[in-house]
Amino acid sequence: MSSSFSAKMELAKDMKEEDKLYRYNGVLYPVIMSPVENLKAMERLEARADDVMLVAYPKCGFNWMVAVLRKILAAATGEKAESQIPPLMEFFGPEMQQVIHKAPSPRFLGTHMHPDNIPASFTTKKTKMLVIFRNPKDTVVSFYHFSNKNPFLPTAESWDRFFSEFMSGKVPWGSYFDHVLGWEKRMDDPNVIIVTFEELKQDLSEGVRRVSEFFGFSLSDPQIQAIAEESTFNAMKESSNDSHGQMGNVLFRKGEVGDWKNHFSPAQSQEMDTAFERHLAGTKLGAKLKYDLYCK
Repeated sequence: MSSSFSAKMELAKDMKEEDKLYRYNGVLYPVIMSPVENLKAMERLEARADDVMLVAYPKCGFNWMVAVLRKILAAATGEKAESQIPPLMEFFGPEMQQVIHKAPSPRFLGTHMHPDNIPASFTTKKTKMLVIFRNPKDTVVSFYHFSNKNPFLPTAESWDRFFSEFMSGKVPWGSYFDHVLGWEKRMDDPNVIIVTFEELKQDLSEGVRRVSEFFGFSLSDPQIQAIAEESTFNAMKESSNDSHGQMGNVLFRKGEVGDWKNHFSPAQSQEMDTAFERHLAGTKLGAKLKYDLYCK
């Protein structure tokens, strides 16, 4: 893993910023981590009913939840996950996809893909999917810092430029609003649970309990408590050097709610308010995001 990762890092160093992203079916992806052969192989990935699937738009708490789910799985199965590989399916090359194909159940898989681009077999097999969302103002700020620190993504020319690209969906994995509307259609699907970053920040043990129950793992109260205490964002950040090596600081920055106030101009705030209203007013998922509480 590490040697191929180092090779990718070298590749990224020598690549022009404008060459780091490419479009596949109209959506931007990072060419080094998610080349076209990965996305094509992913389309053929066969889901299993007992896969543990984590989905999130970038920077909504995916890596945080990866760690929480690994702890839940370890507590439920008695087996500690050895893997340091982020379980992002679009990062798996065709050979890794073969490994996944043969891996024992329950497999832990994840993706940043729009629901319409998740392989259809996950729906047919009724695979349970945990979806994480975060308020859009904090998401765009986190995405901005992430792009600047992540060698595989183009460095933003400026905050203003990144903000306008985010608003028009010209960022990796596409438009935040498209993703929300995609999951809005699945809000009543019994195999989908949507949890917000803000809910997890507010009451992590309740989040751990809900997620465990959703996947059918019965954990005791002390187990749930222990997982929650080990999984606060700050605890994760502290252990991220061991768990994520040099990417630790890139993946775990602040993990706060409300950091957007340090970045947004009044005009940008208004632009986001208007867009949220236009796209998501009256939607169940829009209401779940508690926009007025976190973004006003």
